[in-house]
Amino acid sequence: MSYQVLARKYRPQRFEDVVSQEHITRALANAVTSGRLAHAILLSGPRGTGKTTIARILAKCVNCESGPGATPCNECRSCQDITSGHAADVFEIDGASNNKVENIREIRDNAHYMPAYSPFKIYIIDEVHMLSDSAFNALLKILEEPPAHVKFFFATTDPNKIPITILSRCQRHDCRRVPLDAIIRHMAMLCEKEGIDISPEALTMIGREAEGGIRDALSLLDLMITSADGPISADRVADVLGGLDRQSLFDMSAAVFAQNAGKIIEIIDRLYDRGQNMAKLFAEFLAHFRNLLVVKIGGTPDVLSDVSEFEINALRDQVKNISSTHINQILDILFKEDYTIRQSSRPKLAMEMAFIRAIQLPPAVSIDALIEKIDTLQKGFGQTDSDNASPPTSQDTDPVTRTPDPTPSDENPATKATTPGRPDYPAPSFEKQLDSHEINEALTPSGGGVDPGGRPVHVKEPGESLAASWEKILKNLSGENQALSACFSDSHLIETGKNHLKVQFSTNQFNISYAGRDTSRALIQKACSLYFGNDIQVALAGTVTASASGTNRNQQARLLEKETLGHPLVEAALKVFNGKIVEIKILQEA
Repeated sequence: MSYQVLARKYRPQRFEDVVSQEHITRALANAVTSGRLAHAILLSGPRGTGKTTIARILAKCVNCESGPGATPCNECRSCQDITSGHAADVFEIDGASNNKVENIREIRDNAHYMPAYSPFKIYIIDEVHMLSDSAFNALLKILEEPPAHVKFFFATTDPNKIPITILSRCQRHDCRRVPLDAIIRHMAMLCEKEGIDISPEALTMIGREAEGGIRDALSLLDLMITSADGPISADRVADVLGGLDRQSLFDMSAAVFAQNAGKIIEIIDRLYDRGQNMAKLFAEFLAHFRNLLVVKIGGTPDVLSDVSEFEINALRDQVKNISSTHINQILDILFKEDYTIRQSSRPKLAMEMAFIRAIQLPPAVSIDALIEKIDTLQKGFGQTDSDNASPPTSQDTDPVTRTPDPTPSDENPATKATTPGRPDYPAPSFEKQLDSHEINEALTPSGGGVDPGGRPVHVKEPGESLAASWEKILKNLSGENQALSACFSDSHLIETGKNHLKVQFSTNQFNISYAGRDTSRALIQKACSLYFGNDIQVALAGTVTASASGTNRNQQARLLEKETLGHPLVEAALKVFNGKIVEIKILQEA
């Protein structure tokens, strides 16, 4: 007996034998048993996924002598004739070679004759999208109102080329690509029946080369069986098919994570000498790094690209100490080079340069790690301030401990750097502030730590600006008189002294009139006195002119920019990100 290839020898004869198309076989089986089978059925999908096979099984189901039923007997005359391809009432037509209008007219004319010995006359047209426009037009009428004894089963790999008038007359079922694990299990079962010794890695490589097609996988398996004189290994498959062994993918990703340029060049050179197509090879590398990223972020195995079950643990182990951000950065660089490699006249060199650029990336630091580093730096600067601060004197026995005055901001930088007991990086405020001599003089309390009413006195924190203190005063004032606090929110301090403050309003005349009342003045003076711990007299000035206001804002903006550039957190961020300051924007206070 002549040799039959595996795809023909083990072609499914029942719906239960079809691999990974249960959504179609279940629907068609139910349609047959319930008597609701459509007169025109379109099966679409990639090559080798079982379209024509399903059409043949469906033809046996409706024409079986013991049927119609969901499972053909495969023993009657009709079933055996369909299996052998000699059935008088089932016509298999290749649409690519019978695409003329004359061929369809012949089908249309013969369809009116009754079947020879079967319940139905069935036309199976493969690659139906190859028919000409005239042929489709000739098919329209009989497809819309066919004789009761006629069924049309169409198969196509490109349903988009079929006219909508034909599609609307058919019941469509889409075949899916067969998952890699299903292909491997099916091939392993057939190898066991045939007594073929083949490794799981070899089956995985064959299944991956099939790209979701059972027929392609069995054709490649036939090739390996005939070319091997013993057990079939992954190396043998790689030599015969030119496929990429999985170990090379893991070796490449390990070299990239280790930033080993020499190993990367060696792997690419070895695969190039083996005859690998560079564009296809690079696509495999992209898919591998994508799988690594999916595993790292906790994706389910179902969304992995062509990965067998025994490879998932290897993927997890490789990215155990690699951040998802770093993998994503590598993928971003490689993806940008994909088009260049596919179009380059020197794809091997282009691929080498792409991976060299990928390993030059510094390992990415996660956001949590950055926040932790900045917090550590901030705590370090704060600890330096507290360690170098002057100890409290014996008279500071009040509930609130007083702190020494901050060093004036206009002090000579050189002197500041060499002064013993001072931190290297003082923590300046980001608030708007006036001259530091005036601030210290105005904020130095002269009384005790408790006001006459028995309430604790607020003591200014080191580095706190006058603008920040004024904001806190107004916040406290809002508890007693919210309207007055809102009125003073339009003001700022322009003059300070030991026992007095001078306030100027921006442009609103109503606010200065309201604040000038005796009751309003008493309330603001009380709030300032409670805050600073001594009696404060508050004087009100008129509204500021536009030019003066602009000058004052410019001075404050320059001061804020100077503080920002020297702030330790800014310096730490520049160092961590290896960046530079491009622009400083002053945010307007609410």
